[in-house]
Amino acid sequence: MDNHFALFQMPVGFDIDIEQLDAAFRELQGRVHPDRFVSASDAEKRVAMQWATRANEAYQTLKNPLKRAAYLCELNGVDLGVESNTAMPPAFLMQQMEWREALDEARDARDVGALETLERELAGVRRERLTQISDLFGSGHYEAAGAQVRQLMFLEKFGEDVGRVFESIEA
Repeated sequence: MDNHFALFQMPVGFDIDIEQLDAAFRELQGRVHPDRFVSASDAEKRVAMQWATRANEAYQTLKNPLKRAAYLCELNGVDLGVESNTAMPPAFLMQQMEWREALDEARDARDVGALETLERELAGVRRERLTQISDLFGSGHYEAAGAQVRQLMFLEKFGEDVGRVFESIEA
């Protein structure tokens, strides 16, 4: 199989039918699950395990919008350069700084309401970013999509940080 989409017999693209992906994954897992190869040779068991592992990895990649977007960038020759390319638009960086300050203040004050507000705002920006990414992939603007994917990575990380602060307050 050339790529994860082909593995599940789905068209390559950002917008996918999750129910179709789930069904294709279940069908493939049914064919390659190691339990079906209990009485097979060691070589057949090894191959089944490799296919099951590949199917799981592909499924996890395609099911998650961020991972799917990063994978599409890779398929289209866009290096996200996540370790080396940290350049972001100034407005995005300012927003990040404001959110970080608000998160610190909410954590220090143990202000659940402020955290919920941050979480709602973040969810809205994340939805906007996903829409932009979808539009850019759909129109073949892969480099521009890659820039949006890098921003989405920051948003996801910040969302995890907000979640950790919620947990620390509720503990």
